[in-house]
Amino acid sequence: MSCDSEIAETLRRAGFRLTPQRLVIVRALRHGGRHMSAAEIAEEVHREHPFVDLSTVYRTLDALKRMRLVTSTDMGSGDVLFEWSPEAPHHHLICSACGRVDEIGPEYFRELEERLLQELGFAADMHHFAVFGLCRECRASAEASDDDEA
Repeated sequence: MSCDSEIAETLRRAGFRLTPQRLVIVRALRHGGRHMSAAEIAEEVHREHPFVDLSTVYRTLDALKRMRLVTSTDMGSGDVLFEWSPEAPHHHLICSACGRVDEIGPEYFRELEERLLQELGFAADMHHFAVFGLCRECRASAEASDDDEA
C-alpha cells in the first residue's frame, strides 16, 4: 500500500472526509519527520498547492487533533508545534536553559494518571505534553557556578 493510500485509509477510518488539500497537509506533516508549526506545514503545502491558505491548515490540524491523529505541544518556542501521532506515545523534557529536547515514554506518568483517577476521579489526558526544567548538563553548570560564587 502506498503512503498516500495508507494516509487516506487512516483518515477514512477515523471518519475524516478526504480532500486533496487535506491529503497534502497530512502528507507534509507526516513526512516532515519532526514537530512542525502550522506555518511550516503551510510552507510545505504551498510547494504543491500554492492556493491552500493557512486557515485551511489550522482547521485540518484541529480536526486531526480531535481524532488523535496529530498531537500539538508548546515546546517553548512561542509556536504550537504539531506532530503526526507516533505509534508509541511519548512526552518531551525541554531544558529551559539550552533548549535541549529529550523524548521520554509514558511510563513516567502512569502513576500520576492512576492517582488522579483513583483519588480525584479525574481522567487526565496524558497523551502528549512537554515538561520544562534543566537538563543534567545545565544543572551541573549552574551548580558549578553556585560553588564558584560561594
